[in-house]
Amino acid sequence: MKLKITQVRSIIGALRNQKDTIKALGLGHPHYVTVKPKNPQILGMVNVVRHLVTVEEIAD
Repeated sequence: MKLKITQVRSIIGALRNQKDTIKALGLGHPHYVTVKPKNPQILGMVNVVRHLVTVEEIAD
């Protein structure tokens, strides 16, 4: 399984670790989309910024 991660909110005013996590996920501006493998590391990163992104599961 893979995760389609879409940034829906701006990182202006977000905490430093949240901004760093958004960058590490390959996002940066609202409406950016990235596809990542579903693993514990990515799920933990998504959990940190769950209020800034939407996540959909997609099949390989």
